[in-house]
Amino acid sequence: MSGAPQGSVLGPALFNIFVSDMNSGIECTLSKFANDTKLCGVVDTLEGKDAIQRDPDRLERWTRVNRMKFNKAKCKVLHVGQHNPKHDYRLGEEWIESSPKEKDLGILIDEKLNMSWQCAPAAQKANCVLGCIKRGVTSRSREGILPLYSALVRPHLEYHVQLWGPQYRRDMELLERVQRRATKLIRGLEHLSYEDRLRELGLFSLEKRRLRGDLTAAFQYLKGAYRKAGEGLFIRACSDRTRGNGFKLKEGQFRLDVRKKFLTVRVVRHWNRLPREAADAPSLEVFKTRLDEALGNVV
Repeated sequence: MSGAPQGSVLGPALFNIFVSDMNSGIECTLSKFANDTKLCGVVDTLEGKDAIQRDPDRLERWTRVNRMKFNKAKCKVLHVGQHNPKHDYRLGEEWIESSPKEKDLGILIDEKLNMSWQCAPAAQKANCVLGCIKRGVTSRSREGILPLYSALVRPHLEYHVQLWGPQYRRDMELLERVQRRATKLIRGLEHLSYEDRLRELGLFSLEKRRLRGDLTAAFQYLKGAYRKAGEGLFIRACSDRTRGNGFKLKEGQFRLDVRKKFLTVRVVRHWNRLPREAADAPSLEVFKTRLDEALGNVV
């Protein structure tokens, strides 16, 4: 009897206005995306546990005032980190169930930050689409297969890959195998090696494309549109050395290997190896052009 029809232009705008005051008084980090709400906090003492519990209590009071209920059956707690005490939390009168892994905006994240959970379904989806193309398209020409692969298959292998980039060689090979199959479909290239097929088609391997994406994101955070947000992500190295580019980053030291796989850490060494003309590019478009030239010489 009231509200905006689902799918209307006004719907998202009105909903955002309605939930805009949800984070009022919240102590922890509250993230909102469409109708998903995430509450994140660090707990190393009982006081920290109590601080997190106070926020669900505030959110529950907000729902009563605004007459909007959370779907408590879908609410989960994901405990991250070694030696996590794994405290229990409640939303209203109901205890929230703990989960070993959860999907966040289409990406599976587990309590150990192991991205193998995401690699396997991504490869499976891409292989299913590639199988449909193989069965449904009779043409095996480069002009027919390559656009279909680029538009329908590869996006499954690269969706937000800067976050869940594969950590282990077996996962990298699992994703690369999809592109191997796709390039082998093209008539006349079946008997060439994978590297020769990539050269013939003017493609990068998926591993090299991930590196290109990492470096492009780093440029955006260091010198591009996200420069303000990137001020706390990277530390510029103070050095008098003139070899290489003049905008080098400082490499951090971490005890856990999982930390070394994060974008802000794994990209530093590759950024420092960039030629000066790439790191000093005046715009993102120029940077991509010069980066492709540099990566073209890398096997």
